Amino acid sequence: MHLYIHIPFCKQACHYCDFHFSTNTAQKRAIVEAIAREIVLRKAYLPTGDLETIYFGGGTPSMLDEQELHLLLDTIHAHFDVAPDAEITLEANPDDLNAASLRMFAEAGINRLSIGIQSFHEPHLRFMNRAHSASEAEQCVKLARQAGVDNISIDLIYAIPSESHDILFNDLAKAFTLNIAHISAYCLTIEPQTAFGSWLKKKKIQPIEEEYAAQQFEILVKSLAANGYEQYEISNFARDGRYSRHNSSYWKQHPYLGAGPSAHSYNGASREYNVSSNARYLEAIQKGIVPATVETLTRADQTNEYLLTGLRTKWGVELQKLERLSAGAFALQAADELARMTRKGWIREDSGILLLTEAGKLFADRIASDLFID
Repeated sequence: MHLYIHIPFCKQACHYCDFHFSTNTAQKRAIVEAIAREIVLRKAYLPTGDLETIYFGGGTPSMLDEQELHLLLDTIHAHFDVAPDAEITLEANPDDLNAASLRMFAEAGINRLSIGIQSFHEPHLRFMNRAHSASEAEQCVKLARQAGVDNISIDLIYAIPSESHDILFNDLAKAFTLNIAHISAYCLTIEPQTAFGSWLKKKKIQPIEEEYAAQQFEILVKSLAANGYEQYEISNFARDGRYSRHNSSYWKQHPYLGAGPSAHSYNGASREYNVSSNARYLEAIQKGIVPATVETLTRADQTNEYLLTGLRTKWGVELQKLERLSAGAFALQAADELARMTRKGWIREDSGILLLTEAGKLFADRIASDLFID
């Protein structure tokens, strides 16, 4: 079983981000108390068994103070059995991390940090409107280790417009020097409801060039492989098998509960989407109502989701499972597309498992969508 907690607050809005958050923290304590209340209201959602992972995402969970973090963790432990070796991850921004905060997180039971570094290049940080500096990005990793948290992941963003690939090479070199265990690398995407989206509409910035993004992705994959990182999901790379157990559970379609404004939950048969409004969420929870929209998944939905998430991973998708989920429709509907993609060298079959080739990884989402069934 797996639990996700969405903390919907940030110090400032990054120009690329379209996740749900607020920079107004006046209701932060009230929202945290509401999330704790939702955990109690939803405790029967998951099947019985130990919680294997807990993930604090956002937003910026590193903005939680000690009382808020302990309220959430104490509530979780009071209503769920947490496995002794549970992975407990907290997303953090470098500007929130100092010796005292890191010691507090470690003592509370946080054993994995996912740090939103994005770049070690100062002009790129300013371009994205990040709140931290390049020196803070480097220093926070060292401080985390001193506090006893050595399971560290960092986020990097690539395809940020530049005259050459030197900045990406330098970002990767810095990560290698810091001996980071896990790296999540995401292509810069310009979403409509963001500052970048507005700038693009006003032609203050240019669209991300696909060829440039593909070149950066290839540099990323080759450099990480040469330095001992396994690409176990399109955007995720780990040394020594230190995968994100929590995110892997999503890709493998394990049930999970999401608590907090905008959080999603999944039980195999349906998905639930909490309202993306702090005020409406708070009002509902205070009345003892979980403000979630339920979507019952059809056979096609379940099959297509499995394709979309599974094909992105090293584990691929099982042909037998596709047939079971689709009640036999996948083989009938996707045969021609599978043959075409095999001829292109984008996909291969190994002992009943469909896997992307290295060339196919450049088109992962397109390949999955082309294989979707009706």
